Amino acid sequence: MQRRTGIFGIVLLLVLFASGAFLTARLLLGGRVPGLTRQRVAVLPIVGIIDSETRFVRELQAFRDDPSVRAFVLEIRSPGGGVGASQSIHAELQRLRMEDDRPLIAWIGAIGASGGYYVALPADSIFALPGSITGSIGVIMQFPNAEELFRKVGVELEVVKSGSLKDMGSPARELSDEERQVLQGLVDDVWNQFVDAVVEGRNMGRAQVVELADGRVFSGEAARQHGLVDRLGTLQDALDAAGRMSGLGERPRVVRPARETVSLLDLLGGVDETRFAAWIQKLRSGAGATPRLNYEWP
Repeated sequence: MQRRTGIFGIVLLLVLFASGAFLTARLLLGGRVPGLTRQRVAVLPIVGIIDSETRFVRELQAFRDDPSVRAFVLEIRSPGGGVGASQSIHAELQRLRMEDDRPLIAWIGAIGASGGYYVALPADSIFALPGSITGSIGVIMQFPNAEELFRKVGVELEVVKSGSLKDMGSPARELSDEERQVLQGLVDDVWNQFVDAVVEGRNMGRAQVVELADGRVFSGEAARQHGLVDRLGTLQDALDAAGRMSGLGERPRVVRPARETVSLLDLLGGVDETRFAAWIQKLRSGAGATPRLNYEWP
């Protein structure tokens, strides 16, 4: 009896030791144990205004470092956003295509226009719903003109500047002809960069892209006919395609990034309350607005 009890105790200790080693491995490897985590497809959401690439790049890198991830699907529901952020995400996805042999699929939901379309261009294949709003290949820059308002309330700005163009875009006055020419050149330059990205990403002729790059939006069906997207389908269709391309088959297991709590303004389009309040304060004080380029559907 005592011998049986001793054997049982040894077995129990071995089980506890194995369990402890397993849990320790999970902690050291970020919750993953090689050989035990099933292979899956990583879904990377791009939702709302594209105003920063930081979180997306962090999430993408985490999934690139995960050996259980065999393919990537971009879930795009965005009207676009800042040029810099859109180009940064585009560049990271291009790097993924060049350095990694895992498939990259983009899916456009209700809207994936302007910057939302730009970030889809590095994908192996772009899916869209027949009624998705996409395209809007163009660049926009807008300035508020509150000159009449300032005049009515008796506000007049005294400006001291280092150059004639330093305060262009000020809400206190209309743009001069020189300023319009400078800003139009800037917009045209960035527009050409957008066109080049479409030419490269979609393997289309430049003349064909230029004809489509007047800022107009397309339905998913029209975009497919013009060669801007590859296939029509749901998010599940895109996941199934990623599963087939990566050898996981249809209905693959899916992993998504853990998302932080967002405010109501984030849900309504990714507006940053602090930046919006600062802009209002600038408008009230008459300070010049900083020019901002957008790949954004108006």
